[in-house]
Amino acid sequence: MTEKLPVTVTALTKYLKAKFQADRNLQSILLRGEISNFKRHSSSGHYYFTLKDDGARIAAVMFQSYNANIAFQPTDGMQVIVQGEINVYPGSGSYQIYIRDMQPDGVGGLFVAYEQLKKKLLEEGLFDQKFKKKIPSFPSVIGVATSPTGAAVRDIITTIQRRYPIGKIVVIPTLVQGEGAPVSVVKSIETANKMKEIDVLIVGRGGGSIEELWAFNDEKVARAIFTSKIPIISAVGHETDTTIADYVADLRAPTPTAAAELVSLSQREILEQFSVRETRLNKAIDTIIERKKAQLKSVQDAYVFRYPNSLFHPKQEQFDRINERFHTTINEIVKSKINKHKELNSSLLIHHPSNRIQLEKQKHLQLHMTLQKEFNRLVTQKKFEMEKIVHTLDALSPLKVMARGYSLAYKDNNELIKSVNQAKSGDRFQLQMTDGKLNCEVLEVKGE
Repeated sequence: MTEKLPVTVTALTKYLKAKFQADRNLQSILLRGEISNFKRHSSSGHYYFTLKDDGARIAAVMFQSYNANIAFQPTDGMQVIVQGEINVYPGSGSYQIYIRDMQPDGVGGLFVAYEQLKKKLLEEGLFDQKFKKKIPSFPSVIGVATSPTGAAVRDIITTIQRRYPIGKIVVIPTLVQGEGAPVSVVKSIETANKMKEIDVLIVGRGGGSIEELWAFNDEKVARAIFTSKIPIISAVGHETDTTIADYVADLRAPTPTAAAELVSLSQREILEQFSVRETRLNKAIDTIIERKKAQLKSVQDAYVFRYPNSLFHPKQEQFDRINERFHTTINEIVKSKINKHKELNSSLLIHHPSNRIQLEKQKHLQLHMTLQKEFNRLVTQKKFEMEKIVHTLDALSPLKVMARGYSLAYKDNNELIKSVNQAKSGDRFQLQMTDGKLNCEVLEVKGE
């Protein structure tokens, strides 16, 4: 008997995964079950949950690229039918289903999506009456966003032309059915808003199944209607059809023909309105005229109009008094200003620059005389001191000594000879006398 070798857990898992992938029945399978432990990953957007029934459960994964295409929001306890692939997840060693499509079980998926979106927009306030824009009674330009080839556009145009021939109709070709319909409806609403001339916009189509009308249950369409600056009338399907667009629109019409009637008053209705308004206007004018007549009579009967002088004389007397006070006040002000001028003139004379200049000149002259006197005194004093010093220097001068018969002996280098030791026989020297110099030569040196 051949001995079996052990395998690793990884190898076993890979083996089982290959078996699952090789089984065609597991590559595309439909499962019915109840959702539990539902979780949407915050960053990736992937769905992770458990699909169970009374006897078993299986882990389920639906990646964001697939769950973006479903029209409802899965929740715990919801019965669903899913289509996907059974495979093994190596990380946990468990098998699970990788879902590619999911629909509610029992109730139609579109109905569930409809109710979920309706609840969401209701909570956000998109259906509130306070946001509804008023539909103009006499629009100049009427926009129509619908299929250019359907019966709805013909009904709308025929009705408006018959009832309201002065209204201009602008048809914005719109795809109202199929996968690209929501984007087309949103683009048509945006186009109408950019045109500026459109006063009111009809958005709709003829009747059909819920799938055919589904473009008007799209969230993007609902938000485009809500943000539109132009008032929008929804006209989708028949009277029994109610879409999300009907709740968000400023006014809902049960049919496209009814929408055309709402924006186009007939000539008879217009004449009736004119007649009613004419009656109201005439009545209002009569009321105003009667009121003004009463006011005029009251004014005419007033005392002031019957005796106008009674109003004029007191005012004239009041004017005279004010005029008198005015002149009195002016005279007082003039006198005050004259006195003030006199005071300023006197002060100016006292402080006139010529007086100050004369005073400063006297001070300058006095200072000059004082300075001259002091200068003369200092010169005399310094002369005396200098004569004294000169006399002293003269008394100490060598010339005075030499005048008494003394002389000074200098070597050739002008060195003063003070001792016989500074000379030797043959040296030449100069003898400074009072009246000149003698060039001499030492013949012999004798000490004492």
